[in-house]
Amino acid sequence: MIRFKTLSFAMPLVALASVVFAQKSLPVTVLKSATENKVDISIGGRPFTSFLYPDSLEKPVLYPLRAASGTVVTRSFPLESRAGDPTDHPHHIGLWFNFENLNGLDFWNNSYAIPANKKNMYGWVRTDRILETKSGDKGILTYHANWTNQQKDVILEETTRYEFSGDDNQRIIDRFTTLKANKDAAFNDAKDGLLGIRLAHELQMPNSEDTKIAGQVNLASGNYVTSAGKTGDDAWSTRAIWCKVFGKMGTDSVSISIIDHPKNVNYPTFWHARGYGLFAANPLGEKVFTNGKSEKMLHLKKGESVTFRYRIVVNNGKQTISTTQLNELAGSFAKK
Repeated sequence: MIRFKTLSFAMPLVALASVVFAQKSLPVTVLKSATENKVDISIGGRPFTSFLYPDSLEKPVLYPLRAASGTVVTRSFPLESRAGDPTDHPHHIGLWFNFENLNGLDFWNNSYAIPANKKNMYGWVRTDRILETKSGDKGILTYHANWTNQQKDVILEETTRYEFSGDDNQRIIDRFTTLKANKDAAFNDAKDGLLGIRLAHELQMPNSEDTKIAGQVNLASGNYVTSAGKTGDDAWSTRAIWCKVFGKMGTDSVSISIIDHPKNVNYPTFWHARGYGLFAANPLGEKVFTNGKSEKMLHLKKGESVTFRYRIVVNNGKQTISTTQLNELAGSFAKK
């Protein structure tokens, strides 16, 4: 039994438009490295992303993410160095999934920057085996991981299945994550969670620092929009079925969209979308996002489980993906 408190919320049904004409899907290759803790994913023969799970990282990540054009849409730091990329928040790496307060441990903020004498306050997501890799019209990657404390005591067992697909202008990641409690597990309402992406500098919202260096190549030009019509900074702390960040990267219009699923806890999710480049969906931060008016406490008894489902869509071209197209993708994802 899953127990939680939440503010009741009614979301109007989204009217789906007529079917969007899709481009021909490209073949996907999923290749596990024989020498590294890494799985490479290519679409149409071009690198898309890599699943990284070395012991040197405090959680597994997809890094980097690329648009179909090959443009890298995630920040390089701390794994690489790229001119113009900020170097704050070293725990923000590519695309990841964890939480700030599970049984009092902070999984979200753990990184190499935490002093050794404070590591006992943080948690790790340790990938112990790859369960499936499959190439084809759709690429499949399934792995098992343990959410542990510093002593490697297991709180949760994670089983995640990724489905990768794409065409000439689009890349899609469908993520299905089941968390099973190895002991009583309490997700205590907290701001930092659950599915996060750290954006390339160009997709950040412009600020005063960018106006001072307007001649640089990777000038920030990002903005947010949600399915509920919120834009810019107003997207933060609001609920919506999907949220899109978009901007110019070179001569291309590029966007990354995250789509929530009706079966997820506390649907539609709250958006932890920050102008400085953090783009996250967090259904379990309600107390912060509502200024204390309500809260979300998700508790699992030993043996209980919960599943989270998300779709991530990366687009590039002359213009970014439309609201109609995103509603279509949200509608098809809701049926999975």
